[in-house]
Amino acid sequence: MSVPLKILVPVKRVIDYAVRLPRKPQPRHPHPHPSPQQHNPSPKKPPLIIPKIKPRVNATRTAVETTNVKHSLNPFDELSLEAAIRLREASTPGPKKSPHPSPLVADILALSAGPAKCTDVLRTAMAMGADRAIHVEIDPKTSSGKEKEGGAEGESQELEPLGVAKLLAKVVQEEGRNFVILGKQSIDDDSNQTGQMLAGLLGWGQATQASEIVFEEAQGKEGWMVKVTKEVDGGVETVRSPLPMVVTTDLRLNEPRYASLPNIMKAKKKKLEKKTLEDYGVDGRRRLKVLRVEEPPARKGGGKVEDVDGMIARLRELGAI
Repeated sequence: MSVPLKILVPVKRVIDYAVRLPRKPQPRHPHPHPSPQQHNPSPKKPPLIIPKIKPRVNATRTAVETTNVKHSLNPFDELSLEAAIRLREASTPGPKKSPHPSPLVADILALSAGPAKCTDVLRTAMAMGADRAIHVEIDPKTSSGKEKEGGAEGESQELEPLGVAKLLAKVVQEEGRNFVILGKQSIDDDSNQTGQMLAGLLGWGQATQASEIVFEEAQGKEGWMVKVTKEVDGGVETVRSPLPMVVTTDLRLNEPRYASLPNIMKAKKKKLEKKTLEDYGVDGRRRLKVLRVEEPPARKGGGKVEDVDGMIARLRELGAI
């Protein structure tokens, strides 16, 4: 009899991908200079205009400003969570059963490491379909539960990819996980390292940037093989590995579902454990120091040409051809 899947889905709280950081709201008056005849003794409160600007670097030039900014679940982690839920649906008899076979899914565990507000994304994960969650709470001013030593004021103290990989390895061992599926990267630091490091620490097989995940019954023996397809330059690549395994997900894998209101209410009753790095014996001290963060240079305005010959001439002037 094959061993059921015990899935771990790490999730991260990041600045919402659609956000534009607001400046101080400014009142909008219908008439900038109203005359006495236009004066209303009981005027309505003028609506507020919140100008939209690009995300900006903080005052110390060490990170992007995050104060009072909307955060949400990392989009790549949404794909991983959706994939885990679909695996469970495929293993359960019913109208949504997948044409591809799938091992029985015992449970889906979501995990996030960060400040107290990370519980928001964990509740979202459970509303989407995760069975339970673990929050490894980290003080935003420190990275290991100890007082911050060195570094500029306002510098980000979140875990580095290696620290996250070590934490996940401990969770895998303690929770008996045999399948880890996570986003290939987070949209804030774009490191794309955690999944690969985790597979190395565990000694497991790995497949990165998955655009399709299919389980196949192993020939001649009990167990399952995981076939992962990913896009590469000039085509697609398919790899196959036995469980246990680490898979990182890419954008073409699926379209995540929205959490329904009934499921959001049910998520409030699901188990959410609080842990610390010390509980797992993980040192969260940073090994890298951010020297400076700068905004990209402003792009120069473009120009118009009348025809193809004009475009070629202009490109030659610029030394592009």
